[in-house]
Amino acid sequence: MTEPQDLATIERVDVRGVWSNETNDFTPWIAEHISELGEALGLDLESRTTEAPVGGFALDILAHDVGRDRPVVIENQLEVTDHSHLGQLLTYAAGYDANVVVWIAREFKDEHREALDMLNRRTDEETEFFGVAVKVLKKEGSRLKLRFRVVSAPDDRRDEKIVSWQGDPSGRKERYREFFQRLGNILREEYLFTSMPKGSTKSYRDFRSGVPGFRYVLSFTSRRSVRVALHMDSHESEWNERVFDQLKEMRESLESQLGGSLNWEKLESRREYRISTEHQGSIDDDQETLENIRGWMIDRLLAFKRVFGPRLAEL
Repeated sequence: MTEPQDLATIERVDVRGVWSNETNDFTPWIAEHISELGEALGLDLESRTTEAPVGGFALDILAHDVGRDRPVVIENQLEVTDHSHLGQLLTYAAGYDANVVVWIAREFKDEHREALDMLNRRTDEETEFFGVAVKVLKKEGSRLKLRFRVVSAPDDRRDEKIVSWQGDPSGRKERYREFFQRLGNILREEYLFTSMPKGSTKSYRDFRSGVPGFRYVLSFTSRRSVRVALHMDSHESEWNERVFDQLKEMRESLESQLGGSLNWEKLESRREYRISTEHQGSIDDDQETLENIRGWMIDRLLAFKRVFGPRLAEL
């Protein structure tokens, strides 16, 4: 049981004392700790780029909801919310046709929280607005602790996958963990994989390709499908485009070796490219179906490594 004297040692720290500059300090920190923000929102977030261009403006963070394959825009503010940032938020959301719109601030005025609530009520079910207040706590003798407090979010009755801030009542996160843990065990024991991604409750797993800028991703999507993909993101958009185009020139040969057509996509980040194949399935399927999905993912991962691996090394 927490004693009164323990509570007295906890104090709130001014966020300006931790991050003095929004662009140079706060935004990079949020991008680096995007998984913590995702945990608060119940989303599998992956940071794509900071200061993302939107016409003559710049979005603080362009991210991606990997679990549901959707673009996410994040606007940060170290001050109390204001009308200017609300306008910026909507401009950036339109610029990237984002499904998830996140506004982070030190404190939310009631009228701005109500504006986000209204947008959640009036927009379609594919678009979600989140207001997140950030605070820093310090307990005597311990490190600073950042807390994200969600002050506005979609009505969780609209979509069973919307976050529950009390945990994971659907059990989906645990099913993801079990599914990929079993998949990793098979790759290690039967195919001698030595470098395995860490276990987590996310809806996807990354695998190294052995070539910088490339990774293989196995994931469940929001469309009741599963995907095996080759992602290319070297943080140099021109290089990504050049390599993607070179691989696409080999499309007929690559698809022939893999035994089927592939999806060739430039992602909404305007920098990352993806070559993928999909198969019907969901983490909510029965165990027999999940076993078949796991087998399909392993088969396609091995095929991608066999077919793309030598070409990536050459490129």
